[in-house]
Amino acid sequence: MEVIIIGAGIGGLTLALALEARGIACRVYESAPAVTPIGVGINILPHATRELTALGLEEALTTVGIATAESCFYNRFGQFIHREPLGRHAGYDWPQVSIHRGDLQALLYRAFIARAGADRVVTGWRCIRIEQDAEGVTAYFTGADGRALPPQRGAVAIGCDGIHSTIRKQLHPAGGDPIYSGVNMWRGVTRAKPFLSGASYVRAGWLTHGKLVIYPIRNNIDAAGRQLINWVVEIETPKFKQRDWNRPGRLEDFIGAFESWRFDWLDVPALLRASEMVLEFPMVDQDPLERWSFERMTLLGDAAHPMYPRGSNGAGQAILDARALADSLVEHADDPAAALRAYENRRLPATAKIVLMNRSSPPDVVIREVYLRTGDKPFRNIDEVISKDEILTLTDNYKRIAGYDRAALGRRAGPAGGRASGSPESV
Repeated sequence: MEVIIIGAGIGGLTLALALEARGIACRVYESAPAVTPIGVGINILPHATRELTALGLEEALTTVGIATAESCFYNRFGQFIHREPLGRHAGYDWPQVSIHRGDLQALLYRAFIARAGADRVVTGWRCIRIEQDAEGVTAYFTGADGRALPPQRGAVAIGCDGIHSTIRKQLHPAGGDPIYSGVNMWRGVTRAKPFLSGASYVRAGWLTHGKLVIYPIRNNIDAAGRQLINWVVEIETPKFKQRDWNRPGRLEDFIGAFESWRFDWLDVPALLRASEMVLEFPMVDQDPLERWSFERMTLLGDAAHPMYPRGSNGAGQAILDARALADSLVEHADDPAAALRAYENRRLPATAKIVLMNRSSPPDVVIREVYLRTGDKPFRNIDEVISKDEILTLTDNYKRIAGYDRAALGRRAGPAGGRASGSPESV
């Protein structure tokens, strides 16, 4: 069996590593001319780092990124609301890791070509359609100049080609447009001194007047001991432009909402103004699909379940998809179509719940609740606004539905039906 993977993003490369660990041949086709770092920061939650650890990548992850220690919530006046430990600090067997998306993609890419060979990732090949028959699939490609490239045969084809997936459009030509949440996002990275614990994930404010998410993604980037700080701001706005993870944004479109945000531990407008880049992205998703799999073709990651970029779930759910799909291909080695159906049955309901939950009960529901109860005014004592038990009920409910509450995450062995993964030193 050889698997054709369309897209060398986080989902596609994790799937390639998971298949290689199980002795299943695959080849990854990427439309970009090279696998190069793009994007800004992301968080990998314990249920996803568990899968990357099973692939021998934990040491590399925590060396390149930062093992996140705590989650902290503040209002827009800088008043402390709640703090809770994360990852191993919260008793998990795996860390939560804050990392630059490009660093994670590069780590996965290096690991895969080290284990499978450089010829197993083909760049500059844009998939335009896939056809299938009783024996397998045929993928058709064009190069950067638009000329046809040789068709490629495989046993199955997996669309890991992101939010603008060609494969999703082929399988669901009437799949519907992105649904705008009414919230626009701007993102960037800034070189700055560590704040709070030096490994804190912070959410502050609320959407009507501006919300801020900040966390460090690289340590000791210069002689002054500064970190690379990832920041995201979100503001309710009636308009949005096309979703594109790399579309430049403008500081003047949002900085006014944050001019007064000067906390004891952070000058927010100074942090935003010192950013190396500004990217703009609307908070959009799409309604869950009824099915992903059609005989020998299926979808994975953002191609399957585009969701609001909340709760660190985008990349994490793609990683969980990869594990489930690789396991299904082992369990149903003699029937690829059955393997893809089994994968869909495992993952579609779980991801659909997260898509819908992120619309109504996001992970930062705590600061929304404080905002509503205080009328967006400073409080005298947080215990008079919301109790600790209420806060924990809100945060624990999100973890449970998203699949990373500690009680449900018992230890898991290595890849099912496969050999041990390569060591961290191989990446």
